[in-house]
Amino acid sequence: MNLLELHCEAAHGLSPLDANTTSQFLAKLPDWEIKGIELCKTFRFADYYQTMAFVNALAWIAHQEDHHPDLSVHYNRVVVCFSTHDAGGLTLNDFICAAKTEALQGRA
Repeated sequence: MNLLELHCEAAHGLSPLDANTTSQFLAKLPDWEIKGIELCKTFRFADYYQTMAFVNALAWIAHQEDHHPDLSVHYNRVVVCFSTHDAGGLTLNDFICAAKTEALQGRA
């Protein structure tokens, strides 16, 4: 399954993925990790301008998919965490958006 070709579904009514499915999707996303019920990664940049360009591009993706990450923005890094709060855990939506975030770095 190519996550980049998929689009998020409305979060209402989605159930969290089982551990096996979560592990399979996680294996496709280098350096992403599961922290509680969130899928997170830290992205590093040379300077503030590159950091903010990444944040703005990610905001556009989040808006298009109607699935929004929690962000922690710093001078030269951004911590990105996806979770489907309505489902109480990780859903396919989180992995779709993580893959699209990864593609911003040319790594997907």
